[in-house]
Amino acid sequence: MANKSGKRRRFGAVRKLPSGRWQARYPGPDGLMRPADRTFESKADAEVWLSQTEADLTRGDWQDPDAGAVNFETYARQWVVERGLRPTTAELYRRLLRLHLVPFFGTLDVDEITAPRVRTWRTERLAETDAPTTVAKAYRLLKAILETAVDDELIRRNPCRIKGAGQEKAPERPVATVEQVYAIADAMGPRWRLMVLLGAFATLRPEELAELRRGDVDLDAGTLRISLASPELTTGRRVTGEPKSTAGKRTLILPAFIHTDLKRHIEWFAEKETDGLLFVGEKGAPFRRSTFGRKWRKARAKVGLPEGFRFYDLRHTGNTLAADTGAKLKDLMVRMGQSSVRAALIYQHSSLTHQRELADSIDARVRAQRAREGQEPAAKRSGTDLARDA
Repeated sequence: MANKSGKRRRFGAVRKLPSGRWQARYPGPDGLMRPADRTFESKADAEVWLSQTEADLTRGDWQDPDAGAVNFETYARQWVVERGLRPTTAELYRRLLRLHLVPFFGTLDVDEITAPRVRTWRTERLAETDAPTTVAKAYRLLKAILETAVDDELIRRNPCRIKGAGQEKAPERPVATVEQVYAIADAMGPRWRLMVLLGAFATLRPEELAELRRGDVDLDAGTLRISLASPELTTGRRVTGEPKSTAGKRTLILPAFIHTDLKRHIEWFAEKETDGLLFVGEKGAPFRRSTFGRKWRKARAKVGLPEGFRFYDLRHTGNTLAADTGAKLKDLMVRMGQSSVRAALIYQHSSLTHQRELADSIDARVRAQRAREGQEPAAKRSGTDLARDA
């Protein structure tokens, strides 16, 4: 088709439709003529669009308008399969898809998910669920899936662009006192007492406790080796494999006060085989979350711990205790089995009591050093001591 100057266009063609609007058509990389994704009010507008499309093709920025015509639900479920995720993570993602993403986006193609639609979805989820932490998880999943769609050249830009929408602001988890830990350990009974103590004072995860075996224990050295984990899925099936992170493989030195409980438990309750499980139920089977959960809730109520206090919060209790003893960040990371500095930093807060203990320790060390150098009598009382007497 010729343009206004009478010369034939060297790229694409425009024509006037019976409706009075103008259509633009252009040859794609495969040589096939493709119509523009919209019509235009004037011939000039159609020609400008053709020029822009030609430039995109020349720069390699052109994207097949039909590439994103892939159903979101199909794409998302395949995305989960292809990630090679841990079973518990894959289960979480499938649940987030089923409950939060597919009901809203499931019938759409990937390229039909726009920024306004994402904002609307998030607003509705926050209002309907009153669960901002879960919505943040679902948003992060949606963003990750669509980021892969960008890499696959199904869409040009990720529509998930809400600042801070993927950040979780979970409330501070409760911390039990040492007295409360022992109270609930007693309430759980002899078979599960050690599990409570290890959850708190060795900061072991439930899935790590489930896979502890006789061979992982060195009674003489007072150590535990963590090399495997058996998380339980919602179906009740346990999936044994590597710990949550590479740092999860570790050897822990146990506080001496646990040694007696450890020896008694191995003698009374652990499987008798050399590589037998440390924790099994009354009938000899590996413990189940459902059965254990019922015992936990009864024991929790008996000792007066809040209803929201989970077994996993024992780990939070132990990590806080370790941090309050002055443990360095790296020490915390090793003990927690965490490769993330961010996770360990949660416990690096400082109470006034801990600040006083640190100040006293610094005071004592400095005075001892100066006394050795003959600059100050070692017996001189610290400013902290004087303040306490005031």
